[in-house]
Parts: sequence; C-alpha cells; structure tokens
Amino acid sequence: MFGRNDNISSNSAKGGSSRLKTREVVVFAFDRAQLLDIAGPAQVFATAAETAGSERAAAYRVTVVSLAGGPVVTSSGIAVVTAAVGRAIPRAIDTLIVAGGPGIDAAAADRRAVAWLRAAAKRSRRTCSVCTGAFLLAAAGLLSGKRAVTHWRACAALAQGYPDIRVDADPIFVEDGAVWTSAGVTAGIDLALALVERDLGRRLALQVAQRLVVFLKRPGGQSQFSAALAAQASDEGAFAGLQDWMAANPHADMRVERLAERAGMSVRNFARLYRAKTGTTPAKAVAAMRVEAARAMLEETTAPIAEIARRCGFGDEEGLRRAFLRSLGVSPGRYRRRFTAAAD
Repeated sequence: MFGRNDNISSNSAKGGSSRLKTREVVVFAFDRAQLLDIAGPAQVFATAAETAGSERAAAYRVTVVSLAGGPVVTSSGIAVVTAAVGRAIPRAIDTLIVAGGPGIDAAAADRRAVAWLRAAAKRSRRTCSVCTGAFLLAAAGLLSGKRAVTHWRACAALAQGYPDIRVDADPIFVEDGAVWTSAGVTAGIDLALALVERDLGRRLALQVAQRLVVFLKRPGGQSQFSAALAAQASDEGAFAGLQDWMAANPHADMRVERLAERAGMSVRNFARLYRAKTGTTPAKAVAAMRVEAARAMLEETTAPIAEIARRCGFGDEEGLRRAFLRSLGVSPGRYRRRFTAAAD
C-alpha cells in the first residue's frame, strides 16, 4: 500500500550548505480512482527520494490522502490505504496531486472534496492533476482562465462543462503558472518526472527514469495516442481497415489516388469523407503514421537512419530529417540518442 516515504532531505540542489525541509507531496484519492494515477506519480517521487540519497538534493515525502482516510477501493478493485485529510496534511504542501478515474464525477460533486481542495491549493507550491482529476480542479475553480489537458476522451466534456478553461487535447502535460495538468493514465508519470527535473535537475530525473525503465521525456509535442488510433477514434472505424494497412505498410505508395483506389472511392469523394471522418487530410495522416513507424524503428532497432528512411516511405535520410523536425522538433539522430540514454 502507498503511504509515507520517510527519506530524510539533504542539502540544496543548488549547492547550498543549509538543509532543506523534505518536500511534502500529497496525493488525493477517492473511491474508484484509477490506481495508476495514484501509484505512478507516488513511485516517481519515492524513487527520486531514494535516488537522491546523500546527493545535495531535497528529498520528497509522499502521503496519499482521502476525505475519511482508511482504505480507498480503486477502479481496479485494489484498495489503497490513505490518511484522512484532517489529520495527515502538513501545514505547507509542496506538491498537491489529484488522481483521476471513474469516480471523478462523484468526487467533483462532493462539496467537501471541492472545499478541501480549494483550501489545500492555497497552501501548496503547485497543484496538479492526473488524467480526469482535472475535473476536480475545475470544480474547485483552480483551472479558471488557464490552459489544461485531461484524458483525450474527456477533453470535449471538460471544455463543454467549463468554457473558461482553454483545453488543449494534444499534450502529455500542461503547465500554467502553479497549476499542472496531465493527460491520461501514464501521463502522470511523465508529469511527475518533469516536476522532479524542475526541482532537482535533469541528471537526477534521468536516473529516476532509468530506475523505473521509462522515457524521461517524450520528444516534441507528442500526441496522447498513436496516429492510427487517433484516426480510428475520430472516424469510429469507417476507414479502420485502410488505416490498419497504412500503419503496417509505411513504405507503400500512399498518394491520395492509391488510397482512394483501395477505399473504392473517387479521389474527390475519398479526400472529402476522410477529412470529415478523421479531422485530418490523407496526406497528414500518412505523414504522421510514417513518423510513428520511423520512431519505433529508431527505438527498437540499430538499423541505419538511411535504411529507416527508405523502409518508412521517406525516400532518403533528408526527407526523414525534415519530417522529424517538423513533427517532433528533433532530428532522427538526436531522437535515437535520447531514447538510448533513457534506456541505458
């Protein structure tokens, strides 16, 4: 079960000799919260505290809380032991994190939870949400006028329910002032690693990522889900068979004429319906799937970049480089080096 991590803080990461107070991390849970929304960030901070060890960095102490305390049954059926908010909360909170999950509607409608969160945020250095936990932040008025993200399936509902929030459906996480929000499920780990990097530096954050066997940073403005899944989620499967073929054959001739032929449509009708169903053009979908295929090969193989470019339909290395810079903001070589560094 998740409770307190009693690592003792050491000296400042900036090299000062004075001892810093342990950074108090408080994770708010509720019935039918998603287990990974709680455990993912909690483990990142616990591992950061363990990794800091005798280094000149302040440690973290994680406390998982709920309104009443005691066992909270998550949506997976696994119970998490929590402390009651009235007894366990330190006077000054460094990082306040709200989990998401199927129980978020009930939590956001609970006046006690909303009132407590609003008060706790006032004494927190920063307030964060994981996945649909953004709805509880919104109910407390903490996202008013701010840019935010949540799970991709809930972005439209968040924007509709709270028109004063600038909902961005694409990023893994968003920082707006002292409020951080993250996308679905595992994005809570990305968020926590970013917070650790902000606090203790890239070197220690990378060590934490290595110990947890995760990527420190997903490069560029990576979408919450794959290009093929994005298209299929948008069109409800109208072009699912075609998109499966596109994703499996990035090297193939995918000019719009060839795609229209495979779909059994005229070029004009295909282009119009594809955009209407998926929200993007065939050309942009092809480019995204080819970048995704190249990313996988860069991560999983040692094939030369020129070969990857040919196998993924870019023709040559320069075509792949331009596509990566346009889509991810990094070159293929730099992307591979980042992945290798995180995996070592």
